[in-house]
Amino acid sequence: MVDGVKTFVRESPGEGTPVVFWHGNPTNADDWLPFMKRLGRPAFAADMPAFGASSAPQGFDCSIHAYGRWAGALLDELGLERYSIVIHDWGAVGLIPALANPERVESMVAFNTIPFGASYRWHQLAQVWRRRPAGEISFALSNRAVVGLGLARDRPGFKAMPRSLVDRAQQSFSNKDTRRAILALYRSADTDVLDEIGAGLNDFEAPTLLLWAQKDRYIGRKYGPRWAQLFPNARLEEVTGAGHWPWVDRPELIDRTIQFLSA
Repeated sequence: MVDGVKTFVRESPGEGTPVVFWHGNPTNADDWLPFMKRLGRPAFAADMPAFGASSAPQGFDCSIHAYGRWAGALLDELGLERYSIVIHDWGAVGLIPALANPERVESMVAFNTIPFGASYRWHQLAQVWRRRPAGEISFALSNRAVVGLGLARDRPGFKAMPRSLVDRAQQSFSNKDTRRAILALYRSADTDVLDEIGAGLNDFEAPTLLLWAQKDRYIGRKYGPRWAQLFPNARLEEVTGAGHWPWVDRPELIDRTIQFLSA
């Protein structure tokens, strides 16, 4: 139980500083299994509240600040005084407690993450989700075929996504609690809120690697350089031939991540 949320956490053993993986919308912690299997360091990956096997209690309002509090509570529950993080998309909520206590973070890898502090403007689908009742209607019209086609658009060459990823996305879009959480999360995150959270990026001195896919239609290529300028110790590597899940299109990014974390 973490901040009132029954939280599902994957754990893998190893030696060294633990690594915490934070997934995005609309999948879950299983995104990180290929990384955890090869990392060789202690690792944790939790399903965010209302995603995967984690609960969505009525008292949890699913706002960006609620997710940030939950992320900090999870780190405390795991007893992690020092750790590294890997984030993607809405896994940015894992950066919120890191910004509150940057001295605890050894290093970070970010794949096309919601860029706090970079005057981010929401993509077209998010703009639909942020409006009532458009967001509710869009979910009512979703089925597996629609989800599969939408995810294929996220890959260069309109390739089908791996079945396991489509299954995780469809599970989210077909679950009423997850749909409620997605809409609440996006509607709580105006640009000024994202920029306010990112005000502490200049104090985040941990070595940071930004692996930024150039074909991401949600968090575009321009936000990689823009975000890199806000971190004191960031390296930007622009990833060609990859969409919103860069490691799916470019599997060698798994080893690049592990290499950076082990340096």
